[in-house]
Amino acid sequence: MTHDQGGQGNIKDPLDILSGNVITSTVPVSQVAKREAKSPNTESEPLPSDYSETFNKLSSRGRNSISIAVELADPKIFHLGMFNIGRPLGKGTFGRVYLARERTNGFICALKVLNKKDLQGSRIQEQVRREIEIQTSIRHPNILRLYGHFHDSQRVFLILEFAGKGQLYKQLRREKRFSEHKTARYIAQMAFALSYLHQRQVIHRDIKPENILIGIHGEIKISDFGWSVRVSTKRRSTLCGTLDYLPPEMMKPAGSVEYDEKVDLWSLGVLTYEFLVGSPPFEDTLEETRTRIARADMKVPAYVSLEGKDFIEKVGKGLINYPSIIAYVN
Repeated sequence: MTHDQGGQGNIKDPLDILSGNVITSTVPVSQVAKREAKSPNTESEPLPSDYSETFNKLSSRGRNSISIAVELADPKIFHLGMFNIGRPLGKGTFGRVYLARERTNGFICALKVLNKKDLQGSRIQEQVRREIEIQTSIRHPNILRLYGHFHDSQRVFLILEFAGKGQLYKQLRREKRFSEHKTARYIAQMAFALSYLHQRQVIHRDIKPENILIGIHGEIKISDFGWSVRVSTKRRSTLCGTLDYLPPEMMKPAGSVEYDEKVDLWSLGVLTYEFLVGSPPFEDTLEETRTRIARADMKVPAYVSLEGKDFIEKVGKGLINYPSIIAYVN
């Protein structure tokens, strides 16, 4: 099977990989996600059979990730024939993620495969544009690396860092809730990464356990930059993200919503609560969740320490900055 090799790792407009027309529409406000009411997963087009070889010990064959990252970061043309494709790592509404190995140097990565028809039909091209434009410019140990991207006639491929220990959400479900020691370690890394993003005028806007991965050494990796945005001094008004983690200012009537990078700080407080308790603080019916968020109605269980409660309250009220958070939890 032949492949269109015209898709490059570095192109001027990532939307060129979807169509000849630049479409700037965004997902409607009504599509703000609720964890319990997500759109069902759809089957993405499978990879060609000649690239679906499975190798059991793929991740143990790669060379040093730092040196190889430099190699993949160099401008070059990527194409599917460069990779051996291994087991599926995950499946989403618009595609799948596979474990992959670059054939010439053994570099281990994750290959995110998106179907062009699905992207165009759902009008989320803008999210793909943001994910590519922002994530390729980020270099931080606690943020998942995007090494490059390419496309063929039917699919878009994102070459991502492989996070060896998987999704934090699954770890939390297995353990029910985290100890305060583990929570502090994870939150410090999250604060370190979010501080880096905000210094570069990037707001993530969808911080939640499903969008956090764990690296091979147990380190946090923030992922999924589809809702992220670059800002300057202008406040944002787009309602987006996942309901359980949205701040009170996003619960205002349509047309009056305004917020800045502090929305990520609020989400960090919600995340701290969920790590310590095992569920988000406002989890309820759709309308009740909105009402509780608008009132900042957060009831912390008695088994959470006074220090934990104090930290959650300070983060939620914006009374603590990232350097203070890192110092506080350490």
